[in-house]
Formats: sequence, structure tokens, C-alpha cells
Amino acid sequence: MNLTKVFNHKFVLASCNLIFMLCGITLLSTGFYLFTDSPRILLSRLLISASDQHRTPLSELEQPLFYYVAFALTTAGLVAIIASLLGCWASCMNTYCVLTMYFLIILSLLVAEFGVCLMITAWPQCLGLNLNETAMVKVLQANYGVPGHEQFTAAMDLAQTIFECCAINTSINYDTSLWKLQSLGKKELTVPLTCCKLVNRFEFSAYLDPVPVNGTLCQALQTQDFEKSRHLDGCLHKIELWYREQYFLFLCAGLIVAVVEFCVLLSIILSCTKLPRKNRVAQMIRANPLPPIPPIPTLPANRRVRDNIYEHELPSPISVPTIRETYLQPKEYAKQRQDMAFNNNSHYYQISKSYLV
Repeated sequence: MNLTKVFNHKFVLASCNLIFMLCGITLLSTGFYLFTDSPRILLSRLLISASDQHRTPLSELEQPLFYYVAFALTTAGLVAIIASLLGCWASCMNTYCVLTMYFLIILSLLVAEFGVCLMITAWPQCLGLNLNETAMVKVLQANYGVPGHEQFTAAMDLAQTIFECCAINTSINYDTSLWKLQSLGKKELTVPLTCCKLVNRFEFSAYLDPVPVNGTLCQALQTQDFEKSRHLDGCLHKIELWYREQYFLFLCAGLIVAVVEFCVLLSIILSCTKLPRKNRVAQMIRANPLPPIPPIPTLPANRRVRDNIYEHELPSPISVPTIRETYLQPKEYAKQRQDMAFNNNSHYYQISKSYLV
């Protein structure tokens, strides 16, 4: 029974370690994939950008937000894989020291994930993730097309190409931007070319080399002229929907990993509760070792095994009396039974042997 219990809690811990290792491999693969997904990383620049009047903690980052998210996922995946290997060692060793190290690593990962999710959900404005319309308009007017902000310019062009939108809420945002006032673009351009309906919209690098369907009508000043050749919707709502979609995906993945980590913590606690009992059983076995099992006796080859077990220890078999020796016979046994009259005298009969069977 004790061996069964030890096997059960070892099996639970090993199963949780395997699932946790698979989660670590998934996180590592997701991080590598996100590193290669340059459009997604570039779009995340719009989530943390700020003007000189609207500085946020994340706006001080040199790279887009998802670049650091990919780095964090890769690091978390490596830590999870190393921790799962340590958990496999802990399940084999069954010592408090190794189990405590494993428990602290898993607890640290769980607390870090919970803190990040709580901060993004409860205080996104502190990090600059609230996508305020007024702030986004000022960021666009201050950064688009300005030297030194090429990454934001490329991110905005990518958003306008993918989401088929223009500016933040309307194309008028560009009329008072530095890009327009300082003629940082071509003088004949009223809006960037990515605000126009493009021929090569589905190409990977369309935002870098846009080809308008009708460039003349797209750059017209009258609404009735450009409404069929220019995107009329703003990008703010579509960027916000995209951000919520990404946040939902990362949140679901984080919850799955958190549930697995919580199960691992429970299995570690279960293993720690089983350790004292296992140690006592091991000490009892070492103090009172079981006697060796005697070998099974074998019969010599020349000895015949008898079927009758009752004759096994007898020196010689018992002779079985025949029917003639046990049957009661009259003195005149040669006569026919029907010719002889019954004699009431008991001495007329005799027993041929001194015993009866």
C-alpha cells in the first residue's frame, strides 16, 4: 500500500512536470515566432508612442512593445523548461531541498505573470496602453514623417495599409501635422499615400512602397472627389480592436500556463506531505529488514512423485485386502443360496479375518 501511494504521488508530479515542460516549449516557440513576425511587432509601436507632452513609461523603450514581449516569452519558456527538468530530478530524488527550489521557481513565475496581467488590466493608463484619442492625435501630428521617428512613421503606414484607414480619427489630422506644415513629404501630397486605396495592398511590403489606385483623386481637396479613392475611416478604433485581440490571446495563454503552474505547486505540496511517511517506512525497513526467503525444495530426479499425498511419508504402501478376505462366507459356500435354509444359530457363520473393512 505504501509503495502504491508513493507511486501515485510520483506519477502526479511527473505528469505535471511533463505538461509544464510542454507549456515551456510552447512559450519558447511563441517567442521565436513573435521575433519573426515583424508586422505585428511594428504595429505595437503605436501602443506605446508618445509626444513630448505625453510621456509614458513604455514610451521610453527603444524598440516596439512586442519586441520585449517576445523576449519575455522566450525567457519564460527557457525558465519553464529548466524548471521542469529540475522537477523531474525532484520527483526522482524526493528531497526537501530540491522540491523547495522547484517550488520557489514556479511560485516566482506565477507571481510575475499575475503581476503583469493585473497591471495591464487594472492600470493600462499608467503604462500608456489606454489609446487615448486626443493623445494619439497629438502623437501623430508630432511624430509622423519627422526625422528620428521613422519607426513610428512605418508603423502608422502599416496600420493604414492593413486596416484600410487614414490618420487617427479623420484625414484632417494631417493638415496640422509637422509632416504637412514643414513639408517633410512631397508638396503635392495632402495625405500619405497609404491613406489611398492601393493596388498592391496585399503585398507584404505595400506600406513601404504604396501604389494608389488613383493618386490624383486621392490627393484631392474636396470630399466628393477623394471619397472613392481614399480611406475615410480613422485608425484609432481598428487599432484598439487589434490591441484587444492580442491582449485576449496573451491573456488566455497566460491563464493556461498559470493553471498548469498551480497544478505543479499542488503536486509539489503533495510530494512534501508524503515525504515524512516515506522516510519513516524506509527507516523501519532499514531497522527491521525482512528475513531472506528460503529456497523452494526440489525433489531428486530419481524419486518418483506419488499421486496419493497420504502415502508420501509411509515407509511402504498398505496392502489392500481382497474381496474374498473381507466377505462373510458360510461354511457350506459351495451350495446354492436358494437351496439352503436360513439358520438362526450364530455359530453357523464365521469371519475369515479378525478385522472388517
